[in-house]
Amino acid sequence: MRFTLIAALAALVAGPVLADQTTGTVHSWTPATHTLVLTDKTVWTLPADLLVPADLATGDRIDISFQWKGDDGLGVIHSVARVAPADAAAKRSGI
Repeated sequence: MRFTLIAALAALVAGPVLADQTTGTVHSWTPATHTLVLTDKTVWTLPADLLVPADLATGDRIDISFQWKGDDGLGVIHSVARVAPADAAAKRSGI
């Protein structure tokens, strides 16, 4: 019983530590290869079955939720969500 409680608490604490999130602006999106490039030049190869906004476009601000495995690198990409469309992002930055 005590071991189960300790294991459950450890899993509860470790879960949020393994999840991560990043926000960026789309530089390019190639659906055929599932390749997303952000303006900071980071390249994300997304899983083929991941739901991505159908009209994702250059300039869109997005959030990417993923699992980081520490020294083993990137684990699972959980989601890609649009935070702001390209025209709204341009208005905020004064472009």
